[in-house]
Amino acid sequence: MEKVTELDKKIRVILVTDGDRVAQQAVETIGASLGLRCISASAGNPTPISGKKIVELLKTVPYDPVLVMFDDKGRCEKAEGEQALEYVANHPDIEVLGAVAVASNTTGIDGVHADACIDCQGHVIDLSVDKKGEIKKQKDCACNPMITGDTVDVLNDVEIPVIIGVGDIGKMDKHDDLSRGAPITRRAIEEILKRSDIIHG
Repeated sequence: MEKVTELDKKIRVILVTDGDRVAQQAVETIGASLGLRCISASAGNPTPISGKKIVELLKTVPYDPVLVMFDDKGRCEKAEGEQALEYVANHPDIEVLGAVAVASNTTGIDGVHADACIDCQGHVIDLSVDKKGEIKKQKDCACNPMITGDTVDVLNDVEIPVIIGVGDIGKMDKHDDLSRGAPITRRAIEEILKRSDIIHG
């Protein structure tokens, strides 16, 4: 991974729309195994710090890409997590590589189209997945996969080059269990890095 210097104006980040304790442990573990930085202070249910504070923390990292977590704690409106995500994604010093869009059972939301999803078996698919990482039926099979979750609607309002959908991080009926290295979430992050030409294969 690349060292961040003053000449590098933009800090590369991957947004993760989940931040509870299980998700935090999974994201931190994956970050360490892939050689990525992680803003652990962004974790919480809901997101405990502002987007401005997250950017301040991002500017202290020695190298990037950086994993940043956001969580609305199940609220359908634009709450703490989405507000912080919007601020970070729109900041001129930040380059968003992609987002891991996490499915939930929250109602009253629009959802976001994903470029691909990772199902609970670890396959990259062009179909929607639910909270368990299982394939959901789509009304329109011609469109991209749709992810519905409490912190994903804001992704429609910001520029995100790559969106990869997954079920509930660190869970998915133990398919993404931390004891297994959270393989589904890891695959999603690797897919973003691959599509950003940071890792290959």
